[in-house]
Amino acid sequence: MTEATVMNDAAPPNATPAPVAKPHLPDAQTVTEVTHWTDRLFSFRVTRPKSLRFRSGEFVMIGLMDDRGKPLLRAYSIASPSWDEALEFYSIKVPDGPLTSRLQHIRPGDEIILRPKPVGTLVLDALTPGRRLWFLATGTGIAPFASLMRDPETYEKYDQVIMMHTCREVAELEYGRQLVEELRADELVGEMAAGKLLYYPTTTRDPSARMGRVTDNLSSGKVFADLRIPGPMDPATDRAMVCGSLAFNLDVKAILEGWGLREGANSDPAEYVVEKAFVGDGI
Repeated sequence: MTEATVMNDAAPPNATPAPVAKPHLPDAQTVTEVTHWTDRLFSFRVTRPKSLRFRSGEFVMIGLMDDRGKPLLRAYSIASPSWDEALEFYSIKVPDGPLTSRLQHIRPGDEIILRPKPVGTLVLDALTPGRRLWFLATGTGIAPFASLMRDPETYEKYDQVIMMHTCREVAELEYGRQLVEELRADELVGEMAAGKLLYYPTTTRDPSARMGRVTDNLSSGKVFADLRIPGPMDPATDRAMVCGSLAFNLDVKAILEGWGLREGANSDPAEYVVEKAFVGDGI
């Protein structure tokens, strides 16, 4: 297990207050907590605009000012559920990335830009009714599912929820592993999740209890055998959400459609949905 470095807005009793001399950003929200999970991954929480309403699984545009004094924004899935009083985000660190090279250095008390106009396809409304829901993600693509796994509506609508998450290294799974562990003790959804949520983390580089890509474990039937559940997916009962790189999304789509599932959207719900606005390497 790795130890995450956490910074929050609590200060020791005798701490000297930091001078406030930073310019106020447009659509500003204040950072309240930052956790560095690895040298490539971090999460952070910010204040939530009072007027913001969103569906679990949606994303917003967030960012900072660039060197020219203009907003530098990227799409980020909201990792916290719709009922949370704060907003949580999970991000990769790209040393030369236009945004994350700056964003990775934020600290509690700093401000970020947050455009309060949520959108996205990874929402329960974009799926037709079913009995088993699959969350399929690589890397930081787990973020929208971090939101949906903590939403009571997910468990009210489905008999079983399966979270498949693949990363290269074991340490990169820690954000999801800790979230699922804490979820089981959550007062709001813990009891519901305990009876319905199955967590299937794998690695592709580091040795771990379970290995292999999401696509390989689906197409080979390994995930069904490991979890002792019926397979493959049945379009009459199975629903899926996909979030990862463009190549990952296309590979998973081919598998799902081979099993007879159709891609849906907010305006035309079907058996699976893909987040086309997911931000990966290079941000």
